[in-house]
Amino acid sequence: MKEVRCERCDNIIGMGCACPPDGSVPKAHPEGRRVRQEWRRFPGNAILIKQNGKAHVPGACDHMTEDEVRSPKWGWILDPSPGDWDRISEGNPAIATGGNTQLQATSRCMTCMGTLGG
Repeated sequence: MKEVRCERCDNIIGMGCACPPDGSVPKAHPEGRRVRQEWRRFPGNAILIKQNGKAHVPGACDHMTEDEVRSPKWGWILDPSPGDWDRISEGNPAIATGGNTQLQATSRCMTCMGTLGG
């Protein structure tokens, strides 16, 4: 059986995805605010961009590891400007400056948002 990732939170459906089936935005994770894990290759304020257009922050979600973040499936912004994470949207995509520089993030990982507090 193929693992299918949720388009909203990027977690595997049935294994971590807590999004309501009606398409509404999920409430805070029941386990509360998560603790960020330290990564070696990426600074904590970097924006990681997955092929599906989802933005992540190093160590802020537990459904991916640092070893997975490699070009061409990933792009990144190592030193984003203040507020870049909060502005990511369809109308204001974050464009990768490293890794696969063809990638653009148009949405943010819900787990990362919960860990970062917004």
